[in-house]
Parts: sequence; structure tokens; C-alpha cells
Amino acid sequence: MVKTLEICSVVTLIFAYANAQSTASQYGQCGGIGWTGATLCPSGWSCNVVNDYYSQCLPGAATSTVTVSASSASTSGGSTSTSATAPVATSTLLPGNSFIRSVEDPYFHYYLQSITPGNATAAIMGVYTSAAQFQVTGGQLIQESTPPLYAIVEDRANSTVMKLGVSWSETPATSGTFDFSGDTIEWSIPTIDRPQVNAWLVCPDDEENNLLFVNLGYYDYETPTGCADETIHFYTGATAVP
Repeated sequence: MVKTLEICSVVTLIFAYANAQSTASQYGQCGGIGWTGATLCPSGWSCNVVNDYYSQCLPGAATSTVTVSASSASTSGGSTSTSATAPVATSTLLPGNSFIRSVEDPYFHYYLQSITPGNATAAIMGVYTSAAQFQVTGGQLIQESTPPLYAIVEDRANSTVMKLGVSWSETPATSGTFDFSGDTIEWSIPTIDRPQVNAWLVCPDDEENNLLFVNLGYYDYETPTGCADETIHFYTGATAVP
């Protein structure tokens, strides 16, 4: 019996070590307490601590340190020890700007940003360490970058379409209006009668990007499969926080 337990412990260690040496996907998990999957990130990406239980592959250099050790498994429990340092927000809020974040599970305090920070990509709700900053001016939602990026809501193909993708462009939007109502972000357009102009959806894609959509229906009603209803709010703390 003792011999069998020893063999199982060795197999567990080998499996954990093999997983630790594999490469996670872009924006995929790469560490955290109890994590036994890949701990390496693709070339040009680094593993950043989001909290003690979750670290994520993000573009560029790491803002924090992740340590995973398969050799620290104990003979009694066979568990793998993972240690992590607390992350640091990447930027201080500029005067006149706001962070924008969602406030409902499962994306509580995920922050609006580009897939690749500062680039014209799809709009996503991501981790606070790469949160972008914004202004709403003249009905435009403008991301602080060089050059500035403008939020663009896709056109509605037909009346059966109930969610519209949001992306970033170096060219201002020509239709639709962004505005604040209290601390929530709204989007409206004269050609679409929305029951709730502050209703949004977050829908992960196949690459684990949490894409942002305008919800043309009621909040928390007939939610598309795989999506989550959200409202998004501005936040003016000095730095983005989890």
C-alpha cells in the first residue's frame, strides 16, 4: 500500500511539472493558488498576478511576479505550492479621465480596454492591471491613447439582432451617442428603440477575450447563451483596483 501511494505521488508530481512547462494561451490563466496548468506565456507576453488565485498572460512585461513550484509537493498531501506577490496598477488616472468597469458577477470590477492596450481592437472587459482611461465628449467615448481611440458600435443588420459589438477606432463614430447617467454609461441611437440604454453584455470569445456588446433588449432578460448581463460604471479612484 505504501509503495502504491509513493508511485501515485510521483505520477502527480510529473503531471504537475509537465503542465507547468506548457504554454498558456494569450490572455489565458498562467498561475494562482491551486493552479496546475500552464505557467508559461507566449513570446512577447508575461504572466501577471490578478489575485492570489488567478494570474493571466498579458502583452509586454509583467507587472508582478508569479512563482510556481512542482517540487514543493508534500508527501502527505501531494499538493503543489504556488506563491504570488500582489500586483500593481499600471497607471494613475489623468485629470478629466475615468476608468470604466462592470459591477456584476461574473465580471465584477473588470475594466474597459482594448485587447492589446492602446490599439484599435475589439472592446473588452479585462483585468485592472491593464485598465484604460476614458472621457465622454460630444457623445463620443474616447480612450486615452496616442492617437485617441473612439468607441464604435456596429450597425444593426436587422431587427432580429439583439446585441451589437463595440470596437475601437482612430476615427470618431458617426452614429450613436454615449453619455453618463449617474455613474453608468449609456448608448443610444435614434433608429433603435432600446428599453434600457444602459444595458450591456459581456461575451467571451474562443480566445477568452471578454467582448463588450450593447444589449438591445432588457437587462437580465433573454440573455444570449454564454453572455452575462452587465452595467458599466465610471470610476475615478487614483488607480484601478480589483
